[in-house]
Amino acid sequence: MSVKLADLTPEMIARDKERFPLVFTAPLGERILRIGVPWGMIVLVIYCLDRFGFFSDKFWGSFGRMGIMFSQMFPPTGWEYMDEFTYAIGETLSMAFIGSLAGGILAIPFAFLASKNMMPFRPLQFGTRRFADILRASDYLIWGLIFVRAMGLGPIPGIMAIIVIDTGILITLYSEAIENIDRKPIDGIKASGGGRLQVMRYGVIPQVLPVLLSNALYMFESNTRAATILGIVGAGGIGFLLSDNLRAFEFSNALTIILMIIAVVYGIDYLSKRLRERFIHGDRVSQGHDRPMERIAAELRNR
Repeated sequence: MSVKLADLTPEMIARDKERFPLVFTAPLGERILRIGVPWGMIVLVIYCLDRFGFFSDKFWGSFGRMGIMFSQMFPPTGWEYMDEFTYAIGETLSMAFIGSLAGGILAIPFAFLASKNMMPFRPLQFGTRRFADILRASDYLIWGLIFVRAMGLGPIPGIMAIIVIDTGILITLYSEAIENIDRKPIDGIKASGGGRLQVMRYGVIPQVLPVLLSNALYMFESNTRAATILGIVGAGGIGFLLSDNLRAFEFSNALTIILMIIAVVYGIDYLSKRLRERFIHGDRVSQGHDRPMERIAAELRNR
């Protein structure tokens, strides 16, 4: 017998609560989790903040000193050193470009070895994936310190650090792109008698090339910032001059360098975005045909 909601009485609800208590009340363990997890997170956050001194004068008292430092940055100075700054910026961009190019090329063969659909020998595929994890497990600064210790000061340790990190990251990104390709072109090439190289050249590369180029360009954009940080540990470039001026309390010169870095990163970001759009969408971006309404209007005019 079905009962409408309007026919329910308090007595009926009380009787059902006695017969089916779990329907109306959550189990004890679930109630403890509902209450304990949020309060536990709050207590953990408060403990961590207190443990690292966020409630002490060491943190709150630093805002005054930070304000003094920022006031000493203005107006930016050091324009007489612009030639030196420009040369250092160029060195930083060269580090990022060479490291990104070498890492992007080195990652391609390893990506095929790390892809499940391209490498049937599972131990080699698994080992290549773990090799990529080892390469990208440490930060740019860690690899930079290692190569500076081994090779000495200069841009070469920074380039090597970027190559190592980029290779590890791009192996993973490239292999995931390869694993998500459409199998129909590959099956068609195999059915027509194509070998393994033909499958990769005509069935795999055309599908993954836009993704590979997009990831490589993004890594170049990211490596421009990473190369700046690597200069602080002695890898040359604009980061070394920035660190040197900050240690010498030349904050106004440091602001000039920071503004140059921001301008360069913005320019690289813009160019990288344009190149990614060009490689992925082709002539449609430059002609504006990637916008649906304009494409429909163009088709109607052609009729």
